[in-house]
Amino acid sequence: MVAQFFLTVIAQIYNAAPQVGEQRQRHQDGRRPPLCWTAQGNIGVGDGRWQGWGWGVSISNVATEISPAQEQVQKLAASKESQRPVYPFAAIVGQDEMKLCLLLNVIDPKIGGVMIMGDRGTGKSTTVRSLVDLLPEIKVVAGDPFNSDPEDAEVQGPEVRDKLMKGDELAVVFTKINMVDLPLGATEDRVCGTIDIEKALTEGVKAFEPGLLAKANRGILYVDEVNLLDDHLVDVLLDSAASGWNTVEREGISISHPARFILIGSGNPEEGELRPQLLDRFGMHAQVGTVKDAELRVKIVEERARFDRNPKEFRESYKAEQDKLQQQIGSARSGLSSVTIDHELRVKISKVCAELNVDGLRGDIVTNRAARALAALKGRDKVTAEDIATVIPNCLRHRLRKDPLESIDSGLLVIEKFYEVFS
Repeated sequence: MVAQFFLTVIAQIYNAAPQVGEQRQRHQDGRRPPLCWTAQGNIGVGDGRWQGWGWGVSISNVATEISPAQEQVQKLAASKESQRPVYPFAAIVGQDEMKLCLLLNVIDPKIGGVMIMGDRGTGKSTTVRSLVDLLPEIKVVAGDPFNSDPEDAEVQGPEVRDKLMKGDELAVVFTKINMVDLPLGATEDRVCGTIDIEKALTEGVKAFEPGLLAKANRGILYVDEVNLLDDHLVDVLLDSAASGWNTVEREGISISHPARFILIGSGNPEEGELRPQLLDRFGMHAQVGTVKDAELRVKIVEERARFDRNPKEFRESYKAEQDKLQQQIGSARSGLSSVTIDHELRVKISKVCAELNVDGLRGDIVTNRAARALAALKGRDKVTAEDIATVIPNCLRHRLRKDPLESIDSGLLVIEKFYEVFS
């Protein structure tokens, strides 16, 4: 009875409302068709004739006419979004430290991602998103929401593993590594995924709706302004990035799926710092500053103006450099496994970490991996001291204990200690 009362009120408001905006359907005698509810409790647009209990025509017919238009708008918006031109990575002027950290993580995702901190307007987001064009193709199971690898059980979703257990054949396609943006307003359910408890209880199946972590598996997860993200979401992201798995538990039902991704975060230190224990989970740390050289600033402004005038022509002018860089990344990924590092250099890396009082062993591990990735990028199969000198500030800078009375940049402290040990 309460529902019927409210539906009657809605119908009266509709019938009394003046005509606004667009011409409404009218009967031949000029009357507007009233909005009313049917015996089944549906709101409907009546034809003016009494049909027993309520008026006859359901509003679902009207909704059916509107729905395709809405779907078309959504498709056009999605199409425009996918066709939005991306600024070429090779066209980024300066910011070599940030670009190197990003490339090394693409070559070896086990480095553990990169945290980019710097002034506003220094091209952090532009540089990260420009990485999309350089990402190589990977082999995935067709139609799988987890981007499962058909050959590696460690990065396969539950459905793919079940099919392999049954001996079913898998359809395989090649696709570019995916980059997923995580908005600041995302909820934990949207990030981790949700379980349909009602369906699980009534049908006895684990109805799981994958979240952003599933979509980012074997890809890149980018969080702009990560220092403004809720701490509990940052914890979830870093735990998944470190373990490579995401587990969702609701009402005694548990589902796990692979979540191996490169975590890239960016932020402005003026808006707040990340907690030290969270910073330590990022493999590398890049410090970005505003370009001071006047000539470089002019070049950046001119290049951006060229891109805004004609993005297609601008991207075409950098196609050769982009292709060369993409091939270089592909070769480095293929040759990474053959790159070696001498025991003596490993010992010196650990000595630097120990003398800088770096907590834990993540610093040692990441420095070794980053040095090997850099050697592979340069086309060599052996790590040199120069490779280590290039990457060690980015691997250890954010792991040092901060002294409030210390004014020197932590990256310079790392370099000083490096030359002291390696000399």
